[in-house]
Amino acid sequence: MKNVTHSFVFLAHWPSAGSFGLNTDILATNLINLTVVVGVLIFFGKGVLKDLLDNRKQRILSTIRNSEELRRGTIEQLEKARIRLQKVELEADEYRMNGYSEIEREKANLINATSISLEQLEKSKNETLFFEKQRAMNQVRQRVFQQAVQGALGTLNSCLNTELHFRTIRANIGILGSMEWKR
Repeated sequence: MKNVTHSFVFLAHWPSAGSFGLNTDILATNLINLTVVVGVLIFFGKGVLKDLLDNRKQRILSTIRNSEELRRGTIEQLEKARIRLQKVELEADEYRMNGYSEIEREKANLINATSISLEQLEKSKNETLFFEKQRAMNQVRQRVFQQAVQGALGTLNSCLNTELHFRTIRANIGILGSMEWKR
């Protein structure tokens, strides 16, 4: 501590003109450098720091305001929900009192509707089975017909030779030619 005060005293008695000297006291020069750096930081940084703190303060205040508004809104919603709950409880009591007879009526209606639906489904099932049976029979007929036609074509192709082919073609051409002359 004594060295620090001596360095300030040394600066006070520094000759102002003429000679230039070097201060070899490390503690005194570091203290001077630190003082200058801290002074510069405080001088130039206080505006930035003040702006940062003001921004932070505004964000905190707006967050508090928003929280208060949300709290008020939540309280209002809670009150509305309580009122709605009371109304629903009253309606539930009314339904409970009137509901048993209504349940029995609905049960009877449901049983009747179900039996009608079952009858319609049974009718639809029978119709579907009939149509499927008809379709299967038609498919069998078509296959039998196709096989018969293919068998006939096979027989015709095996029985026909080229001479018979040419005679049949000539006869057909003659018939077509005579039909044209008659017109």
